Amino acid sequence: MTSSRLTLFVFLGLCLGTLVGLTGHALVADAATLAGIGGGLDLITALFLRAIKMLIAPLVLTTLLGGIARAAASGSLGRIALRALAWFLCASIAALFIGLAVVEIFKPGVGMHLTASAATGASALTSMAPPTFSGFVEHLLPTSILDAMARNEVLQIVMFTLIAGIALARMGEAGEELLRSTEAISKLILKMASYVMLTAPIAVFSALASVLLKHGIGIVGTFASYVSEIYLALALLWAVILTAGTFVLGPQGQWKLMKAIREPALLAFATTSSESAYPVLLAQLEAFGVPNRIASFVLPLGYSFNLVGSMCYGTFAALFLAQAYDVSLTAVQIAQLLLLLLLASKGIANVPRASLLVVAAILPYFHIPEAGVLLILAVDSFVDMGRTCTNTVATAIAAASVAKWEGMLRNPQAEA
Repeated sequence: MTSSRLTLFVFLGLCLGTLVGLTGHALVADAATLAGIGGGLDLITALFLRAIKMLIAPLVLTTLLGGIARAAASGSLGRIALRALAWFLCASIAALFIGLAVVEIFKPGVGMHLTASAATGASALTSMAPPTFSGFVEHLLPTSILDAMARNEVLQIVMFTLIAGIALARMGEAGEELLRSTEAISKLILKMASYVMLTAPIAVFSALASVLLKHGIGIVGTFASYVSEIYLALALLWAVILTAGTFVLGPQGQWKLMKAIREPALLAFATTSSESAYPVLLAQLEAFGVPNRIASFVLPLGYSFNLVGSMCYGTFAALFLAQAYDVSLTAVQIAQLLLLLLLASKGIANVPRASLLVVAAILPYFHIPEAGVLLILAVDSFVDMGRTCTNTVATAIAAASVAKWEGMLRNPQAEA
């Protein structure tokens, strides 16, 4: 199946899932029946995500190992890493301040006057330990690469592969056979991923139908101000990222890139999983003209350091809860909150409800009731669609921009 046809079927799955979910919620009054049907749909989505996740660790390991070895051999690895990290840092700062600006301008939580007793029983979401710099640094290196792969710890796999790739590049001819084998295995994993992706429209249908079947569109209406203003913040973030991409790639190059990644972006939006989009995003970037050595390096790095949609959301959600509970924060405390979000967002891409957990973890620092996360949990699935899609698009633009800076963007039509 061609990429354009698959994109069409994914879009049809999204539309049909929305229709079935809303219709079922309106016609079926029994909550137990709705839960049962939703559970069956969730199973389909879960199977798809498990099929994708079983490929993520070997795909990251093999593609990244080959990419790092080739880049290290050419002497460009350090430059590529610095350029990628500089892009990520600028995008992260922009995301934090956009979230801050929107929540401070519209003040969606002001006037709610909630107390801590308004929401209880949030222990399942607030059990995450508060983030620390030492904990983050310690988490970088795996105690075992097999354990890191078993848990899909992308950041730890990146660190292991970084060392292994540099070592492989220094082996000379002795490492060439191993490098060719690694690249062959990566092609095998990508071929397997292409088979799994054929079921993506069904997974998208199930994911959307389940959410809307259980909650209906009414839950969005209840939090209309909260949801709409988060999407406004994400839209502003998109404007900044697209402008930056256009400046590097040129208007025509940026337009062609967005057309190339529309399928993984739509998939990330519908499934709320960046991992589900990874294999097809990697393939589409290479088809666009980004060399494998750059795409295979920048993408997994971006999955840990470029979660700009999650950071924008985290800023907005934390300050929304502060407003709702009438917690007044000074400028210094807000700066501390932004710094904590910048730190806590790294390396948590594979954790379910990661953004919500990060928000829950930093609330105690500012005496904001952690139980407030239950207030926004009801609509988190809808918000998660936007932030996950944003993370995916932002990392794709970063990879293409780094390739352009390196003078390696092979597709002449993508040039400015």
